[in-house]
Amino acid sequence: MKVFSAQDRNHFSNELNEDLLLLATRSTRLLTSVTVQNGLNLFSSFAMNLISFYPSDVNGGLRNRTFKPSRSVSSILRVMVRFSTRAIHCDDREDATGTVTVPIYQVSTFRQKQPGLEGEYVYARTANPTRTALETALAALEEGKHGLAFGSGMGAITSLALSLLRQGDHVVAVQDLYGGSRRLFDRIMRNFGVNFTYVQGSSARAFEEAMRPETKIVWVESPTNPLLQIVDIAITAEVAHERNALLVVDNTFASPYLQEPLKFGADIVIHSTTKYLGGHSDLIGGAVVLSDSSIYNKVRFAQNAAGAVPGPFDCWLVLRGIKTLAVRMDRHCSNAQRIAEYLSSHPKIEKVLYPGLASHPQHSLAAKQMAEFGGMVSIYLKGGFEACRRMLNHVKIFTLAESLGAVESLIEHPASMTHSSVPKEERERAGVSDSLIRLSVGIEDVEDLVTDLSQALEHV
Repeated sequence: MKVFSAQDRNHFSNELNEDLLLLATRSTRLLTSVTVQNGLNLFSSFAMNLISFYPSDVNGGLRNRTFKPSRSVSSILRVMVRFSTRAIHCDDREDATGTVTVPIYQVSTFRQKQPGLEGEYVYARTANPTRTALETALAALEEGKHGLAFGSGMGAITSLALSLLRQGDHVVAVQDLYGGSRRLFDRIMRNFGVNFTYVQGSSARAFEEAMRPETKIVWVESPTNPLLQIVDIAITAEVAHERNALLVVDNTFASPYLQEPLKFGADIVIHSTTKYLGGHSDLIGGAVVLSDSSIYNKVRFAQNAAGAVPGPFDCWLVLRGIKTLAVRMDRHCSNAQRIAEYLSSHPKIEKVLYPGLASHPQHSLAAKQMAEFGGMVSIYLKGGFEACRRMLNHVKIFTLAESLGAVESLIEHPASMTHSSVPKEERERAGVSDSLIRLSVGIEDVEDLVTDLSQALEHV
């Protein structure tokens, strides 16, 4: 019979009270003392055991009659269950109604008991129960201590930059970076005296050589957007930490299902929840996940002060998307692998960029760092922009559109769309030429997607 050791108890001490520790111990005993044959009895016993830890008030209801995500129970889930289960159950909560899914608290302000005595929720820019549930879920997925939700991916990036950077500070970032991030860094943050150096993400030496005494952040994407380079997160974290800098990883292209940067030494993870986490092209959102409480307090202050927060309905949409993230990502990855292999042998394609191909220069690193290789594929098409234009004008299932990570397949031309704000010379130096096309491979039947690309390429 297994119980939590003293070391285990210390691990939980900052997050769990003694009642929940006892719950975890009881649950572990149940899990280790039954066989498959009496699994139903286990489920019943576990459920009753869990219920017993929520004392009733005088009216027979739960202690807290409003929705309250249980961060403590989510902490237990992070230890005891695998990703898919965690994604579905990481918004554990107390709710007197017994609702199975998180409610949408479409409210701007909350009744207070008396002047000067604030409740847990006061004003929805500061906190909303639906957003709290999402932030709890985001932290659980990335296995961080804190999650923060924002009104967009750029809202998350801007709030993070404003929280951590001051005049005279320096940032080392990957050269192949999302165009919106480059626009913020070069056209806004530089106006406040923050300096940026862009380096080849696949070279650890490039990061080392770019570091300065005033470097505060190393900022990377992996895979990068749109060239799908893989950054060695563990080595880059060492480089950053040796100079007392933070490592920020934009994990949007991989999602928490495929890659958990905090485990490799990253300090902060950011997401555009618009993409794979939401997964349905029906919301705009962003996220920051981290474990350092002092940094969390700074970013949370900026979140509230600047107000780049998501509405409760968008938060609910992300929560819904998270529950199917694992099954969607499996299909995204298998479809992308099939399409990358098909395009690799097509005579009109000059080069295919996909980490799952053995020809990718960081294929072995991707295999070590990621669970699978993702749903993004980029190609260089022979014939330049005119060839790209003809192909893009003839796709029928793929949709010509910006964004990525949704159930439907999207296709775009980075030089004229997502990265058009980056000066042409810098784009081309980074490898984002007029011949580049980026595909966000959806979860349709893959042979239909292959047929669509085949017929579109006939027009090139």
